[in-house]
Amino acid sequence: MRYIYYAYQLVIALPLIVLASIVTSLVTVAGCFIGDGHFWGYHPGRLWAKFIVRILLLPIKVEGREHLAPRQSYVFVSNHQGAFDVFIIYGYLGRNFKWMMKRALRKMPFVGAACAAAHHIFVDKSGPRKVKQTYDQARATLKDGMSLVVFPEGARTFTGHMGVFRRGAFMLADELQLPVCPLTINGSFDVLPRMRDGRFVSWHPLRLTIHEPIMPQGNGPEALQQTMSKAYDAIMESLDEQYKGFRENPDQK
Repeated sequence: MRYIYYAYQLVIALPLIVLASIVTSLVTVAGCFIGDGHFWGYHPGRLWAKFIVRILLLPIKVEGREHLAPRQSYVFVSNHQGAFDVFIIYGYLGRNFKWMMKRALRKMPFVGAACAAAHHIFVDKSGPRKVKQTYDQARATLKDGMSLVVFPEGARTFTGHMGVFRRGAFMLADELQLPVCPLTINGSFDVLPRMRDGRFVSWHPLRLTIHEPIMPQGNGPEALQQTMSKAYDAIMESLDEQYKGFRENPDQK
């Protein structure tokens, strides 16, 4: 069955995914140019992400959407198991948001241009001024009533386990007194770990757990650290048993 699945990916799924990616990117760029950027920057991508999960025949379960309040902005923080994290969150979170993503993704054909048109935030660490511009853009996004999705590890895992969390997203939430909503992704590492980029996808169930948001409990370093610890523990607790526990990620050095 594995080789039949691989043949299906090569002959049917991959050509359709490439076509869908090009069409979605063009629609996003055109829509953001002529109309509502919040709408066109989210809904085409949401449908694209769902299409990819479905065309690859991957079952997905979402838990905890009832924890999200209507019209509330959140800083969503998630573990980063693999490339499919993007499709899981984009397709199934059910909340309009902007990504904070690596600057290198801006160079991806079609997709990079669509992300720029949709005003997703490219994290630029090339210097203090660029870092400040990144956080200024993220702050403006949140003040505009939009939510933000961040992978606070900053890099995909090599083992399926979590590394350390960076403080940036939590600093924004602390400054603006916004709730932090932890997300746990399971299955993405089993479907396509970073060590197999560019290779066939493995069939495996996916699961997105939306945890109860962590409401602001004051300002300052102590409150920030407490929120980080709560978010980390919530995400860790819902990981599949074989991926629980900290593992050092060399990309975070």
